[in-house]
Amino acid sequence: MLNRSLSTFMNAFTASDFTMYPFSTQNGKDFQNLLSVYLDAVFFPCLRELDFWQEGWRLENENPTDPTSPLVFKGVVFNEMKGAFSDNERVYAQHLQNKLYPDHTYGVVSGGEPLAIPDLSWEQLKHFHATHYHPSNARFFTYGDLPLEQHLKQIQEEALSKFERTEPDTAVPNQPHWDRPREDHVTCSPDAMAPDAAKQNTLCMSYLLGDITDTFEGFTLSLLSSLMISGPNSPFYKTLIEPKIGTNFSSVVGYDGSTKEASFSIGLQGMAEEDTEKVKQIIVQTIDEIIANGFEEERIEALLHKIEIQMKHQSTSFGLSLASYIASCWNHDGDPVQLLKISDSVAQFRQALKDNPRFLQEKVLHYFKDNTHRLTLSMSPDEAYLEKQVKAEEEKLQKKVQALSESDKKDIYEKGLELLSVQSKIQDASCLPALKVSDIEPTIAVTPVEMGTAGGVPVQYCEQPTNGMVYFRAMCSLNTLPEDLKLYVPLFCSVITKMGCGGLDYRQQAQQMELKTGGMSISTSVNPDYSNMDMYEQVSPRAGVVRCIHSNVCFCVIFQIPHFDDEERLRVLVMMSAQELANGISYSGHMYAMTRAARSLTPTGELQETFGGMEQVKFMKRIAEMPDLTQVLRTLPRIKRHILNPLNMRCAVNSTPQKMSDAAGQLDNFMSNVASNKKDRKPVRSDITERLLDPLAAPGSGPSRKLITEPNFKPCQMKTFFPMPFPINFVSECIRTVPFTHEDYASLNILSRVMTAKYLHREIREKGGAYGGGARVGGGLFTFYSYRDPNSVQTLSTFRKSVDWVRSGQFTQQDIDEAKLSVFSAVDSPVAPSNKGMGRFLSGITDELKQAHRERLFAVTDKSLVDVAGRYLGIGQRTCGVAILGPENDTIKKDPSWVVK
Repeated sequence: MLNRSLSTFMNAFTASDFTMYPFSTQNGKDFQNLLSVYLDAVFFPCLRELDFWQEGWRLENENPTDPTSPLVFKGVVFNEMKGAFSDNERVYAQHLQNKLYPDHTYGVVSGGEPLAIPDLSWEQLKHFHATHYHPSNARFFTYGDLPLEQHLKQIQEEALSKFERTEPDTAVPNQPHWDRPREDHVTCSPDAMAPDAAKQNTLCMSYLLGDITDTFEGFTLSLLSSLMISGPNSPFYKTLIEPKIGTNFSSVVGYDGSTKEASFSIGLQGMAEEDTEKVKQIIVQTIDEIIANGFEEERIEALLHKIEIQMKHQSTSFGLSLASYIASCWNHDGDPVQLLKISDSVAQFRQALKDNPRFLQEKVLHYFKDNTHRLTLSMSPDEAYLEKQVKAEEEKLQKKVQALSESDKKDIYEKGLELLSVQSKIQDASCLPALKVSDIEPTIAVTPVEMGTAGGVPVQYCEQPTNGMVYFRAMCSLNTLPEDLKLYVPLFCSVITKMGCGGLDYRQQAQQMELKTGGMSISTSVNPDYSNMDMYEQVSPRAGVVRCIHSNVCFCVIFQIPHFDDEERLRVLVMMSAQELANGISYSGHMYAMTRAARSLTPTGELQETFGGMEQVKFMKRIAEMPDLTQVLRTLPRIKRHILNPLNMRCAVNSTPQKMSDAAGQLDNFMSNVASNKKDRKPVRSDITERLLDPLAAPGSGPSRKLITEPNFKPCQMKTFFPMPFPINFVSECIRTVPFTHEDYASLNILSRVMTAKYLHREIREKGGAYGGGARVGGGLFTFYSYRDPNSVQTLSTFRKSVDWVRSGQFTQQDIDEAKLSVFSAVDSPVAPSNKGMGRFLSGITDELKQAHRERLFAVTDKSLVDVAGRYLGIGQRTCGVAILGPENDTIKKDPSWVVK
C-alpha cells in the first residue's frame, strides 16, 4: 500500500501487551482505502504457512537450490530480533522489564527472544490470532477533520458486523508485590566504541509503582520523575552524573507508564565494576535527601511551563502522538479522555501542592523509600558473549537438524524451493485499492515569506498559525573556519547551551531556558547546492529557540558570552555525548553506512562524514579518552569567534501575525547586541560563490547564501568495512548522479521507488531475510542500503542485479504510477507551521523550484527510467562508494580492494 496511496505514515507497532496498526493520510479517498486494507489485514489475514516461513522463521538449506548445503535458520523476524539484541541498551531494558515483572506477560520478550522464535509453530500463530485479533479485544482511534460517521459506518460494515461479541480473556493481572528487594546480574557484548573500555558496566534500581489507569497519579509520578532526573538541576544528575562515576544515566531511566503498573528506574551506564556498591549507596542517599529537602518552587514552575509549551507546539504527527500516548492506559481499561485533559491534571497538581507543601516528598517516601518491590540489576561485558550466542544458536540448530529424518530433509528442501518460487513470482496486487496519479494535486500551495533585516542581518519572516508561539532560527556560515576546527563543530554545538553564559552558571542557564523557552538546540547542517554537485553551504549552528514565547531571553547571552572554562563540566558532557554516539550505531547502522559510502563522492559527503559519520564517533571516543581537556577548552572559543559573527548569519522567524512585530523588535535588539562581535574574517577558501536566496530577485537586492565551490574535487571509488560486535550487517552503496534541478533528478527519484518496491524489497527482505532495504535519492547521490541484514557481499551483488533488472524494462506503467504516488506522499508530506518556508531559508529551494521539480516528476516515463539507469547506474558509467558495518568477515578481509577500519 506504500505505493498505492499518498499515506504520510504507515506501520505496525509491537508493545509488551498490545499491537497497534497506525496510518495517516491527507486524502479522504485514500483514508477509506487504507482503512479498508488495515481492517482486512488485522481481522482477516491469510496467514499462509509460506508467509510464516518467510516472515517468522524456517529451517532451510543455506543455498535453497542446493540440497547438500547445510541447513540454517532463516526468517525476517528471526534476523530482526537478532539485530535488536545486538544493542546492549535494548538487552538491558528487556532484562530489566522481564525481571521486575516476572510473573505475567511482561516476564517474556514480546518481540521474540531470538532463540525462542524457532519454537513457535504456524498452528500456534494462527491460534493466537484467532483468540486475540477480534473486535471484542480491539480499540479504534481516529483523529483529523474527516466526518466521524463515515469511519464508524465503514468499520461496522467491513469488520464489526462479521463477528459475534466474545469475552476476551486478555486482562493483565497485577504483578504480585515482593516483600523484599531483589538483585540480579546479566551480561552483554563488549562495545569497541565505548568511551572507556575499562568502564562498561551498567547498574540500575527499578521500582514498581501504581496502576497506570489512575491518570492523576500517573501524571504526578511522571512529573516527579522529571524533577528527579531531568537536567543539571535535578538531584540525581548532581549525585550520579557530575561525579563522573559513569558516562550517562542507564539506558532505562525515569518513569515508564507503558506497562499496566508503572515503574521508575535510576542508575548509570559506562561505570566500573568496583563502583557498584558506591552507586547503590548514592541512589539511597539521594532519595533520603529529596524526602528531607523537596524541590525548589522555580524548578516545578519551569517543568509546568515546559508542559504548557508542549501542549501549544504543533507537530505533523500530532494525531499519531495522541494515539501512542493513550494506548497503554486505554488498553487496560483506563479513561483515555481523562488522560488527554492535561490542563485539568496541571490544575489538580497545583492544588495538591498548595494544600500540602510536602505532597511530592510523601510520594517519594511511599514509592521509593518504603517500596520493597525494587530490583537492582547490574550488567557487565563478557568477552565471550557473541561466541556464546553463536554457540547457543548452533546447538539449537543441531538439535532441530538431528531430529530430522531423510524424508524431513527432503521435505524442507522442496518447501524451500516452493517458497523461492513464490517469492520470485510477481504478486497480483490488483485486489488492493489504489489512488491514481490524477488524484495528486498538480500544483503546490505557495508559502508567502517576507524578507527584511535586523541589525544588518537578513531575516525571513513567515506568518503562520503557531498557537501564539515564536520560532526563531539563525544560520551561521562556516566559511571562515580553519580546517583543523571542523571535527570539533558538533561538540561545540552540543555543549554551547549547557556550559553557562554571562552571569549564569550552567544550572541557572538550564533553569532560565526551561522557564522562558520551549528549548534551544544547535546543530550542524551541510546543504548541497541544488544545481551543482561540487558546491555547498556549510552552515552551523542551525540555532533555534524552538517553541519559544519570549524569543530574546537567553539567546543573546549564549551568543555573546558563553562560558568555556569549566573542564569538569565539559568532561561530563563529552562522556555523555560519546556514550550516546556509541549506543546509536546498532540502531542506526544503515545511516552510518550510507554516510560513509557517500564520503568520497561529493564535497558535501566528506563534510557529512566529518560532522555525523563514523569519523565523528571515533573522534568523540578519542576526546573522551583524553586525560586533560584544556586543549579542547581552548579550541571552543576559537570556533565561537568564527561562527557567531553577524556577517556570516541569516535568520528566520515563524509566528502568528499578532506576535510578528513584537518578535521583529526583539530580534532587532538582539542583533544590535550581537553586532559587537562583527569582524571581517577572511574566508579560509577563495572559491566562494554568492547566490541569492530568492533566485528571481535582482542581483544584490536581497540575502544570499555563500557557497563553497570545489572545482578540483575528484570523486573516487572507496570500499570501507567496519567490523562490529553485531550478528547482522548494515550495507550501503552510493553512486554519484545529478543535483536537484537537473532534468534527470526526477527520473532517478521515481527509479529509486520502483527498484525498492518491485525488486529490492523482494530480494533483500523476502528472500534475503534482512529487516529492510531499498534505494533512495538525495544530495546528488543514488543510495542503496540494507538494515539488519544476515548477508553482506551478497547484498552488494543484489544492488547490482537490480540495475540489470531495471535496464531490461521488467516493470509496468502501473509500477511507475505507484512509484509516483509513493514519491508524492513524501514530497507532499505535511509541514508544521513552525517549519514552513524552511526549504527556502536553508537551501534556497523556492516554491517555483519545487513546482518545476513536481512537473518533472509527473512527466517521468518508462523510457526515461531505463535511460537514467543505463547512464548513471550502469557498470563503467558510475563512481560509487561502498560501506558495510557488521561482524568479522573473511571474504572482505582477503579482498585488497576493501579498507578495513
